[in-house]
Amino acid sequence: MKDIKITLPDGTVKNGPAGIPAREVISSWRREKLASAAAVRIDGRLADLSSPVEEDTSLDVIDIGSKEGMEILRHSISHVMAQAVQDIFPNAKVSIGPAIEDGFYYDFDYDQSFTPEDLEKIEKRMWEIIKADLPFIREDVPREKAVSLFREKGESYKVELLENLPADVKTVSLYRQGDYTDLCRGPHLPSTGLIKAFKLTSIAGAYWRGDEKNKMLQRIYGTGFATPEELEDYIRFIEEAKRRDHRRLGRELDLFQINEEVGPGLIIWHPKGALLRTIIEDWERKEHLKRGYDIVLGPQILRGDLWKKSGHFDHYREFMYFTEVEDQVYGIKPMNCLAHMMIYKSKIRSYRDLPLRYFELGTVHRHEKTGVLHGLLRVRQFTQDDAHILCRPDQLNSEIRAIAEFVSDAMKIFGFDYEVELSTRPAKSIGSDEDWEMATSALEQSLKDNRIPYDINVGDGAFYGPKIDFKLKDALKRKWQCATIQCDFTLPERFDLAYIGADGEKHRPVMLHRVILGAIERFMGVLIEHYTGAFPVWLSPVQAILLTVTDKHIPYGEEVYRKLADAGIRVEKDFRNEKLGFKVREAQLQKIPYMLVVGDKEMEGKGISPRQRDGKNLGMMDPDKFISMVREQCSQYK
Repeated sequence: MKDIKITLPDGTVKNGPAGIPAREVISSWRREKLASAAAVRIDGRLADLSSPVEEDTSLDVIDIGSKEGMEILRHSISHVMAQAVQDIFPNAKVSIGPAIEDGFYYDFDYDQSFTPEDLEKIEKRMWEIIKADLPFIREDVPREKAVSLFREKGESYKVELLENLPADVKTVSLYRQGDYTDLCRGPHLPSTGLIKAFKLTSIAGAYWRGDEKNKMLQRIYGTGFATPEELEDYIRFIEEAKRRDHRRLGRELDLFQINEEVGPGLIIWHPKGALLRTIIEDWERKEHLKRGYDIVLGPQILRGDLWKKSGHFDHYREFMYFTEVEDQVYGIKPMNCLAHMMIYKSKIRSYRDLPLRYFELGTVHRHEKTGVLHGLLRVRQFTQDDAHILCRPDQLNSEIRAIAEFVSDAMKIFGFDYEVELSTRPAKSIGSDEDWEMATSALEQSLKDNRIPYDINVGDGAFYGPKIDFKLKDALKRKWQCATIQCDFTLPERFDLAYIGADGEKHRPVMLHRVILGAIERFMGVLIEHYTGAFPVWLSPVQAILLTVTDKHIPYGEEVYRKLADAGIRVEKDFRNEKLGFKVREAQLQKIPYMLVVGDKEMEGKGISPRQRDGKNLGMMDPDKFISMVREQCSQYK
């Protein structure tokens, strides 16, 4: 048996016989590493700890607490869950069970609905399997043998997966723990006993392979961590996220509704929600005008030929809606760029005219599958604060830098930190290599010039150009995609956009697609959760509410109400014949910044007694002083 050389992470080189298990190599190097090892990486390839090392290679240890280790841990827990489900419900068929961000799931075909009580039973059985410390054993078998095995077990979903593999796949891997066998490429933990902390969290419906035409399966979600302490922290995080859930707060604060009679993914804005949205949109219009943008508006539908010309018909059709008018196909716009290019083309442009910055709060429609819709965060109709900048190549750097500064200013005003990613060319794209290289370089150089730290997100650009993504971080440190800058040399070419240069010749402009807040619906969902509905005074749909102590105070209350409303304060009144404490409590639940009490003392002194939503009393003051105080709090956002 030949000797091989194995290079370890610290540069140590170990010799051993070909075929030596990775576990033995680690044990001879640093035995303590095995206690928290989830798997290994052999010459860059993830593998089980039991995998043989056959050639001279490098070997890394994947710690269970690392990102990769956590995925392996959670995928291993999903296998344990599948085993537990079939132990308790023998007629349940398994389909797929991957690790996902923050946890895992497994989809089951079972003729009865799983209940919360069933989850408790499944968890109990899982702990029994974990306590038994069953090894995860890998076996590579011919595909035909695997098909026979799962067909015999009645596991039709596994059979379908196997039969749909490419023809050149002759061998597949199975993993077994105890008497449970699953189809999986691995790797897995060495044994179930390494699982220390998990929890099953919810049950949902899911179509097989995400296709609405297929059968609805039952999906059990769970999460797992390397230690019980990490799991406890996560559970606290989830509870806080539930408290902040914008869907619940939207109902409680009477901001919006999503009604199945209307259709999924379509938002109905109630008065307070529509007002909050209007405040944000008015701020946007003012800020864009201040920065040299022109406000434009495009139609909701455009001829199908235009969408073919742009490339959307070939590359984005699955997300679009179409209709017919007088036998002519029209596309309902999923983006605003086409109309903006037509505005540019409406006259001859000179190099002196550029840059041109077209801004539109444009409502768009995208065909999202029902399973991915989520409150305001993923909808079918939404409005983008969309702009397209057409400029000369020599203006590109300064325009991108100006957009980045605009994003920075906006995030400060709304109270968010953010991170930045540069997304490069995807596999499915249009345009030349030269154009993509120029566009990517322009974006990257602008980030460097603005000294903005960024990560590279390989292959996640738009089909027509690379992009910079700004991911804001909310109060729970969750990241949300909002602002984007996309650099596009391709669509100006397709639409033959041109300007007359200083040399009297035609030249091609560059187009920047960009949003600052992104989809207004998504941004508002994030905003609601970030502030738990307790918005800053300048954003609050209702800034103050007048509360009378008794009916005799109503005439003075009406007088104060008119004074505040005339001064531009967004004020409501609660003059009901209810106890003051009850009215204060209701106003607090509505998260109104100020409750203005009107009683005998206030009526006699021609004042009001403001009380903040956190319970702090500000003492009696003149209404004019209150107006000045609110204006001062809002002045930095005007």
